[in-house]
Amino acid sequence: MKISIITAVYNRASTLASSIDSVQSQCHAHTEHVLVDGASSDGSVELIQQRMRAGDVFISERDGGIYDALNKGLKLATGDVIGLVHSDDFLADVHVLRDVAQALSKPGVHGVYGDLQYVSKDDTNRVIRHWVSGEYQHSKLKQGWMPPHPTLFLKREVIEQWGGYDTSLRIAADYDAMLRYLHKGQIQLAYIPRVLVKMRVGGESNKSLKKIVQKSREDIIALRNNGVGGFGTLVFKNLSKVKQFF
Repeated sequence: MKISIITAVYNRASTLASSIDSVQSQCHAHTEHVLVDGASSDGSVELIQQRMRAGDVFISERDGGIYDALNKGLKLATGDVIGLVHSDDFLADVHVLRDVAQALSKPGVHGVYGDLQYVSKDDTNRVIRHWVSGEYQHSKLKQGWMPPHPTLFLKREVIEQWGGYDTSLRIAADYDAMLRYLHKGQIQLAYIPRVLVKMRVGGESNKSLKKIVQKSREDIIALRNNGVGGFGTLVFKNLSKVKQFF
């Protein structure tokens, strides 16, 4: 089973190496790393060129933001399974993709997900938030439940049938896509009950109050576009994050 990992990059030379290393160190050998750079000027391009393996894919050109870059990566990926490792993130250990492949080999499973840790930007051993996902039930979607997007690995036919990211949404296109797959697509997910990905704090959606407000507005759009819920669902979604800090 070939797994494609997509990494969107823009001026992330300071963290990108650990993302690349976490992919290249996996014990599941049949992997492809698709790196989509947005014309970085900080040394990211040179770093990628130095570390690329035979069979990896790399482009560097201006794009319309992270979701545009990820859509480019989806078109370039050739794996049976597609996952993401953002340029600030890294796979938690060398066995992640092995476990993903094993879970996806079971009949009727279209995607897998696991737990996520938010870690300090300066000390990745210091955990800020611990997101325990729990088992998936479709009814949880209206209660604001969602799998941690960085831990979600999907069979490529899911994306071919239900599409990639809506670039009119600048912050919540990942939430919109997941609702599309889970609610409209009715795909079956398997849960791997351990940390699969570690994410450095400081993401786009929580940089400022303006960004938080924008994300909430886009979350409502995503919920209504997919017929899942509205304001009440958004409230539950945000309240569910509180326990991740304890």
